[in-house]
Amino acid sequence: MRSFTMCCCVVVLAGCAKPEQQAARDSAGGQLAAGATPATISLASVAGKWAMRTMPAGSDSVLTTFDLVASGDASGWAFNFPQRAPVPIRVIAVAGDSIVTEAGPYESVLRKGVQVRLNSVMRLQGDKLVGTSVAHYSTSGADSVLQLRTEGTRAP
Repeated sequence: MRSFTMCCCVVVLAGCAKPEQQAARDSAGGQLAAGATPATISLASVAGKWAMRTMPAGSDSVLTTFDLVASGDASGWAFNFPQRAPVPIRVIAVAGDSIVTEAGPYESVLRKGVQVRLNSVMRLQGDKLVGTSVAHYSTSGADSVLQLRTEGTRAP
């Protein structure tokens, strides 16, 4: 499983490492501007508390909400789900416009009594923190992996 995680990180980092071949989204409507370089991200730029929500990939139905606590370095990151102990987050990499993290195993918010590990990639888009995640549940079968997307704004 660690190999899979590392492969995912390598793919993300490889994609972020060639800004000359990528195009940045134009702020006026999602058009791609040839040769534009995405803004780089730093842990300091996302430090603070974020009010986040999680949806299935391809849907706007909110599955859960939580606070993301981010620090200016790789330590002290955590998910704070309502009425639960904080879940520590490990910052795996910061490259280009992306922050790669992993968390868990911890008890799933969506599947009571089931352990989950979460691999995520987050980016700043304007004043929002957006990302994609892959949840790996400790079950066997077709539903052991769930593709998610997250978005949030700075909490007051």
